[in-house]
Amino acid sequence: MIGAITAGLLASGTPASLLIDYLVVAGGAGGAGDIGGAGGAGGLRCTVGATGGGGSLESPLTIAKSTNYTVTIGAGGAGAGMTSNLPGSNGSNSIFSTITSIGGGGGGPNTNNVTGIGNVGGSGGGAGEGGSNRAAGTVNQGYAGGAAQNASLYGTGGGGGAGAVGGDGGTTAAGNGGIGIATSISGSSTYYAGGGGGSIFSGGTRGSGGNGGGGQGGIYSANDGTSGTANTGGGGGGGAGSVGQPVPSGGSGVVILRYDTGLTITIGAGLTGSTTTAGAYKITTITAGTGNVSWA
Repeated sequence: MIGAITAGLLASGTPASLLIDYLVVAGGAGGAGDIGGAGGAGGLRCTVGATGGGGSLESPLTIAKSTNYTVTIGAGGAGAGMTSNLPGSNGSNSIFSTITSIGGGGGGPNTNNVTGIGNVGGSGGGAGEGGSNRAAGTVNQGYAGGAAQNASLYGTGGGGGAGAVGGDGGTTAAGNGGIGIATSISGSSTYYAGGGGGSIFSGGTRGSGGNGGGGQGGIYSANDGTSGTANTGGGGGGGAGSVGQPVPSGGSGVVILRYDTGLTITIGAGLTGSTTTAGAYKITTITAGTGNVSWA
C-alpha cells in the first residue's frame, strides 16, 4: 500500500507517487417479493484494510500520467414484483481500469413454482421461501447468500455480504444480511457491501441488513422491507407484501481512489465525483456514471 512506502522509489524503480489505492464496490442486488430472499451485496475489491470474500488484500494500481483510465459505477438491481416468482435483479459491475467488481446476486423467489435459490453474484442472493440452497459469491469479492427452511411460511435467507455469509432463515425469523467490509480509504473507517435482510410471514422476525448499507427485510402484509443504501453496494431486503407494492432494490456502487498529494486528477465527462485531502493523500470519490479519469 502507499502508506507503507517510505522511500521515493519502490524496489522495482516505480515512483511511489504513481501508485493508486482503490476501493471498487459494485451495485447491490434487489430482493424478491412475496416472502422472497434478500439481495446480495455488490462485490468489493480494496487495497486498504481489507478486501471482500476473505481474500488477500489487493495491490495498488500503477498509473502513467496523462493516461485515461475507465471508471464505471454499477447501479443497484431492481426488486422483483410481488408474486412474480422471479428473483431480484443482479446489481451492475463497477470498474476502475483493470479492476472489476461483480454486481450482487438477486434474492431468490418464493418457491410456489420455482426452486427458490438466489442468484450468484459478487455476493450471493438469499434463498426465497422454501429454498434450501445457497447462491455463491465471487471469490475474493463476497460471500454466499443464506438458505431458507425447506417449507412454506418460514423465514427467507439474508443476502451475502463482502465480509460474511448471509444468515439462514428459520421457523420464526428470517436470515440477517452478511456484514460488509470496513476500510479507512476515505480517511475514516466505513463499512461497504452489506447484504440485505430476509423476509418472513406475519408474526415472525424480519432479517436486519448487514452493516455496510444492506436493507432490512419485510414482514408479509406489512411490506416494510428497505432498499440498499446508495453508494455502498448494499443488497436490498427481501420483500413481503401485496401485488403492486414495491420490492426493495439494491444500493448503487462506488469507486474511491487514494493517491499522493503531488498528483492532480481530472474527472472526465459522464462521471460524478469529488476530491478531498486527508493528511498525505488526496481522495477522489466517484458516485455515478461512466467515463475516464487521468492524473497529471
